[in-house]
Amino acid sequence: MAISFSTYDVSYNVPDKDKIDSWICEVIENEGYRCGDIHYVFCSDEYILKTNREYLNHDYTTDIITFDYSTRRKISGDVIISIPTVSLNAERYNVSFHQELLRVIIHGILHLIGYKDATEEEKEQMRKAENLSLLFFETNF
Repeated sequence: MAISFSTYDVSYNVPDKDKIDSWICEVIENEGYRCGDIHYVFCSDEYILKTNREYLNHDYTTDIITFDYSTRRKISGDVIISIPTVSLNAERYNVSFHQELLRVIIHGILHLIGYKDATEEEKEQMRKAENLSLLFFETNF
């Protein structure tokens, strides 16, 4: 099991990596899965747009793209996160950058676990799971 963080086309250092690693794995385990290899790439809007076009045929920027490599009960994948979009969303939702980044980090994990967000009902379930995960981080880490 390994959780790793890297950057592409931006400068960003993840604070409290060990806490975030532990939190991610505990969220996964609390959902009944095992933590596999998860790689986060923090990037620019340009890079996430290029990735979105190339792999998903979507012609727009987004805050996160998740590639799922999970097998059975072992959660693995690549999670691409646009730092500029996370920053804009933090301002839009009137939360700190760190709080919004944590939400996006766990949003990717929840997708790998199997949560969806295509319908309003799925979005509501996803938001509840995000909020519970953030509360878990705040109270335990």
